[in-house]
Amino acid sequence: MASNFRDIKRHLYRRLKYWLCRPEPPKLERPFSGPVLVVGSAPTSKKPDDFDSSFRVITINGSQAVTRAWGIDVPDVTLVQFNQIEGTNTNAVEVRRVLTGQRTKMLYILLWREGRERLEKGLKAFDYRYDKLEIIDRYRRMALLDRVAHVKCSELGADDKCSNGINAVLFALHNGATSVIITGINPDSTGHVYNKENLSRLHTSRDRAILLTLMERGYPVYTTDVAVSQSLGLPLWKGKASVPQAQPAAVPPSPKGVQRLKTLLRPSSI
Repeated sequence: MASNFRDIKRHLYRRLKYWLCRPEPPKLERPFSGPVLVVGSAPTSKKPDDFDSSFRVITINGSQAVTRAWGIDVPDVTLVQFNQIEGTNTNAVEVRRVLTGQRTKMLYILLWREGRERLEKGLKAFDYRYDKLEIIDRYRRMALLDRVAHVKCSELGADDKCSNGINAVLFALHNGATSVIITGINPDSTGHVYNKENLSRLHTSRDRAILLTLMERGYPVYTTDVAVSQSLGLPLWKGKASVPQAQPAAVPPSPKGVQRLKTLLRPSSI
């Protein structure tokens, strides 16, 4: 009971602060103008067969190890969770290992609270470089989900928020991507491509629900991973030539879709 009361208080506080602050989702100075490849760190991933210079690339945490193996040395955007900078758990240590000596163009650090100077020192400690650096707080992340998927979330726990891979998909859509192609993002998988620890994934139910929401709203989201397509019904990427020039407008879910989403989201709602 006490735990439920605390959650209700946190929920009300965050909703009130969100309403008062009216935060804006993160926005690039120059929006995307073509397809965006979002690369996660699930054990299985595949570069699009038609990948070329017209694509922009977003990596999450240590997934730059994947894009580097594909010959993509510098991602356009990288999202890194705050704990990866100084954390001592296995995942944080492995993320720093694979990012050591690497670079990205636009680096977003999520939920960092220790000040910019300490953040810059932390990044310098493992020689991770960037052209631009920005800190994204909880409320701007909540705004991203709200603005794109029309889903309000108070981020009360792992089951109530989506992964940074899904945040990257939302970011790409919000910033003008004509198509978003995901790979290495699989709500059904465990483990990470850059280590052999087979660590469990968080946020799996929420990730699945948000991807279904995006499909219901007609957003141009695709996958190169056959297993993800079969599991979620997400369309496989068949190349730029197969995408209609006029993308369908984002529309409210159908009544059947609304009921399905309510069922999926019910465990994490208050």
